[in-house]
Amino acid sequence: MAASLRELRQRRQSVTATKKITKAMELIASSRVIKAQQAAARALPFTRELNRAVSAVAEYSHVDHPLTRDTDEADVKRAAVFFITSDRGMNGAYSANAIKTAARVVQRIRDEGKEPVRYIVGKKGINYVNFRGLPIEASWEGFSDAPTYDRAVEIADQLVADFLKPTEEGGVDAIYAVYTRMESMISQTPRVRRLLPLEVVEGVKDVTEHDLVPLYEFEPDPETVLDQLLPLYLRSRIWFYLLQSAASQLASQQRAMKSATDNAQQLIERLTREANQARQAEITQEISEIVGGASALAEQN
Repeated sequence: MAASLRELRQRRQSVTATKKITKAMELIASSRVIKAQQAAARALPFTRELNRAVSAVAEYSHVDHPLTRDTDEADVKRAAVFFITSDRGMNGAYSANAIKTAARVVQRIRDEGKEPVRYIVGKKGINYVNFRGLPIEASWEGFSDAPTYDRAVEIADQLVADFLKPTEEGGVDAIYAVYTRMESMISQTPRVRRLLPLEVVEGVKDVTEHDLVPLYEFEPDPETVLDQLLPLYLRSRIWFYLLQSAASQLASQQRAMKSATDNAQQLIERLTREANQARQAEITQEISEIVGGASALAEQN
């Protein structure tokens, strides 16, 4: 009984130490997720206005630009999937949901008779693909929970370069992005968006016969404006996806650590009850042995 009591106390101490760790991680994630939400909120207005500017140039200049030229589905041979996961665990099903969504996109590309190409952010996604022996075109890691704009520029420039490259030389004809949108602290939803060719239609409404068509002048010319705006637009989209995914990761981590802390507390309470029962049983056994010994001595006398 003494050994069982000692074991229960050791387990309770171990769970208590674990609870302290999960509680600390919960508090850290709670403080960081607020900053991540604020960063994503600050980036959204710029992204929207840039989207409107690119949409206006594409809509009213009628320039045939390679980044906005919609490729016929029959001509698409290689399609890329760019998806964002976490670098570390302990964040619930965040990475698993992103990986599952990306896997569905890859399967859809295969079903259409195209070759899928993977671009991955985060060690979880990289390890998942490497474990299955699948090829990776490019990967980035070490900043999933704290992205920087420089990283977004690096990723966007790589995607644009591979999109403009002929497929015979390793290029791709279309690029899809999978990121996690933070709906709220308890809801994070993986989303799929086409990055290239660019779908610059947000913020531009259909013109009816009763509307006045705006008159745009482009300096020095529409082609130059698009050449400058489109890479900037793509960088802002990647930057926004990274920020949204970072906020979703931290929110998922905060929720997972809170659940772990609550479970640890319940386990501590159960172990405490079992230890008390074991201690009571031990005391009862000692009293019984004392009473038995006293009775034996009395009988001898």
